[in-house]
Amino acid sequence: MQWTRPWTGQGNRTLPAVFAFKMAPFGVAVALVMLAGSRGGLLLPALPARWVLVVLLCLGIGLWWRPGGLRLLAALLVGLAWTGLQAGHVLSAQLPPRFEKQDLVLEGRIVGLPQAEARRTRFDFLADACPGEQARGCGRRLQLSWYDDFGATAPGPRTQLHAGARWKLVVRLRAPRGLANPGGFDSERYALARRVAATGYVRQVERARALSPPTGVDAWRERMSARIASQAPPASQRFVRALALGDTGSLDDADWNTLRAAGLTHLIAISGFHVGLVAGLGALLVAGLWRLFPQLGRWWPRSMAAGVAAMGFATGYAVLSGFSLPTTRTVLMIAVVALARCGRRPASGVQSLALATLAVLLVDPLSPLVAGFWLSFAGVGWLLWCLPRSDAPLLRQFLSAQGVASLGLLPLTVVLFGQASLAGPLANLVAIPWWSLVIVPLSLLGTGLEALHAGWGTPAWWLAGHAFEPSWALFAWMARSRFSLWWLAEGAWYTLPLALLGAFWLLLPRGVPGKPLALLLWLPLMWPDTGRPAPGEVALTVLDVGQGLSVLVRTHDHALLFDTGPAVADGFDAGERVVVPALHALGIDALDRVMVSHGDADHAGGLGAVLLGMPVREVLAPSGSPVPLQTACRRGQAWEWDGVSFEVLHPARGFPYLGNEASCVLRVQARQGAALLTGDIGQVIERKLLREQPTRLRAEVVLAPHHGSDESSDPGFVQATGARLALVSAGYGNRFGHPRAQIVRRWQQAGSEVLNTADSGALTVWLGADGLAVRERRAWQRRLWDAVGVRSSAALSYRSVTTRPQAPED
Repeated sequence: MQWTRPWTGQGNRTLPAVFAFKMAPFGVAVALVMLAGSRGGLLLPALPARWVLVVLLCLGIGLWWRPGGLRLLAALLVGLAWTGLQAGHVLSAQLPPRFEKQDLVLEGRIVGLPQAEARRTRFDFLADACPGEQARGCGRRLQLSWYDDFGATAPGPRTQLHAGARWKLVVRLRAPRGLANPGGFDSERYALARRVAATGYVRQVERARALSPPTGVDAWRERMSARIASQAPPASQRFVRALALGDTGSLDDADWNTLRAAGLTHLIAISGFHVGLVAGLGALLVAGLWRLFPQLGRWWPRSMAAGVAAMGFATGYAVLSGFSLPTTRTVLMIAVVALARCGRRPASGVQSLALATLAVLLVDPLSPLVAGFWLSFAGVGWLLWCLPRSDAPLLRQFLSAQGVASLGLLPLTVVLFGQASLAGPLANLVAIPWWSLVIVPLSLLGTGLEALHAGWGTPAWWLAGHAFEPSWALFAWMARSRFSLWWLAEGAWYTLPLALLGAFWLLLPRGVPGKPLALLLWLPLMWPDTGRPAPGEVALTVLDVGQGLSVLVRTHDHALLFDTGPAVADGFDAGERVVVPALHALGIDALDRVMVSHGDADHAGGLGAVLLGMPVREVLAPSGSPVPLQTACRRGQAWEWDGVSFEVLHPARGFPYLGNEASCVLRVQARQGAALLTGDIGQVIERKLLREQPTRLRAEVVLAPHHGSDESSDPGFVQATGARLALVSAGYGNRFGHPRAQIVRRWQQAGSEVLNTADSGALTVWLGADGLAVRERRAWQRRLWDAVGVRSSAALSYRSVTTRPQAPED
């Protein structure tokens, strides 16, 4: 089949005839349309009824073998319906609410490799025996954590958890639930893609029982990983484990930060390239065997035997590495080529990619939820489109491939991760040949030899580790540069297709006119509209940090962060995981001030990560607090930014540090109204403010004090604010019961609408020329996998609040 046609312009390159789509049952056009149907199904805010999806699927199958446009319609229907049915099945299997906050006794097997941390071990658990009504959890994948007791000086019995072992555990579960923020990781989407039915933790550890020893492939992987850890060089053993077995559990946050800044995350774990390397080795071995014994060719042609060997080696390696998406995609592509050779119907690279796309979508229709799916297929697609002729010098082919991958994947990388590695192209020029052609083969050789006999793999692992260390020192040096990573703000939906069109234009053959104009198509992606308030206006974003608080206050040219969210030692740090990514996603590259209301961990815990993550000009906190501050916040402090006034109402000079009661209280006055940020003050301080500064309490927007606890929101204080919006920052199902039902009713009875980040996600409020408007993150970005039902009162992405409740006279 002819897959190229001459370009009629001035250049002499040829264009792949991928655009001369053929309507074959498994052609390129069909693959693209099915991908569009699958992705479209995942973009729906809610799934159609199951019977509707079944009808659409049957209709699509019936039309599949019809010619022309009907075949494309069939592919669209099959992609949409099959994805919807799979998503509906996974979501229906998630834990019902009635089983939350209950202790459940489950038996099952540990799947994958447990990840041991300082205070806990995280592992996946496949429940297969559940007594009585708890049978709902059987056959489901659970994501569990086993914590040490508070005050423990050494890990407890969780060290006995091993891959492939069966255990009987007492657990407390809940359906997958995450945080919803600008630029934040979508854990609910991740849970759907991995078919996780519930998350939870082990309770009553004294009742935990190991029922059978570790068995299976995962147990072998864990044993081999332990051998690498003990025999490879200590400084690099964790990387050898990742490259040989896909075990990235020992890589810490600093390692991942370096990899992201250097643009090398795609190489550190087992990737499609590594699977292809093993497949090529298998094909060469079999081809050599056939050359050594020519009589074998009488029974089976050498090319067919090599293809089958490549498929077998690739499949075996993928199984041992955990069958991640890149390995699955590569195995399917190799299988397509091998089967085509066996059937004496060779397939081109474009045809193989199309068939692999169809196979992945049929086997795992939820794979488009994973970023690796798009990067894998898009990367191969760009290379097939743009690589020079196969007879070109190898150096030119390598440099061309690197340039094409860097340019073509940049728009996807920015949209998927909100950042671009400026050091990545240079780092990959070193890492791809050195890691993939030296370190990975040595790591795999050591693993193979160790599988034959204990101790045989040590020399290869030792060489791999020492070969890795100089390259890692180079990449760590590159990553430390402030120019290594470019954070970009979230853009509108159309910025990605425009940028991809620009990349396509730039990668057209030489001689195509107007190439410099293609750069204009990148501008909306690289410098998006961040929605800065106009002078005199203010925007407040209450981030969804769980049980804690962090509020971004933006004026036209300035930004203030009020509190930094919670952090737990050796655990979740909202500053790193939520606040810094959200600031970057909102286009904030520096903070003029950080005001920490008081020193409790749920308000000040993320400060260290914020200070590391971006420039901060000044830190304010109450005098005497444990916060490392530059300026003490105290009553009477005031300043103005861009026509917006800021004033500290509490604490007064000389007020002792009393924890919650010493919280900084900040009033923000814009032209169209005011907002009151209250920290964790209680009713004693509320009454004090009501006596001393009653007129300063009046505000359209109030942050409900102390997360809506029953020790705050005094009735007189609530009435004095006259607030139209009362915002609560609280964690879902928190152990304190915040916000208390009676406090919510108190605000509502005073005429305020109460919004909680646990239900709404991040809350953004504008005080602008059009009055008061609010955006709830979950309602604005409706997702079929959202753990929270869309609020009926939040049907629009923007809502104006036009009425003001009656309040006492100022």
